[in-house]
Amino acid sequence: MKTFILMTKLSSDMTGKLKQRQKVGNAWLDEVKKKCPEVKFKMHYALLGKYDFLDIYEAPDEETAAKVSMISLANGATTAESWSAIPYNRFLKLIEEI
Repeated sequence: MKTFILMTKLSSDMTGKLKQRQKVGNAWLDEVKKKCPEVKFKMHYALLGKYDFLDIYEAPDEETAAKVSMISLANGATTAESWSAIPYNRFLKLIEEI
């Protein structure tokens, strides 16, 4: 499984509904689990800055990661970026190969 970082920015309509955040977040997570059952979430963070949320998850491939981002966009995000992440030790080994 590959590691991905999901960076999400909510629409202003969604940020105006903060009291419903847990319900909306749970519905989003349920949809991801239903449509991408192979995805394993590791950590969820709320942020105060350019993005509203950071999620670390594992998925088998980039297409599955793209689906996670698209589900986020379909559920009120204006931005949903899935970045691939390489474990630091693996990164160091890649440096040795160049």
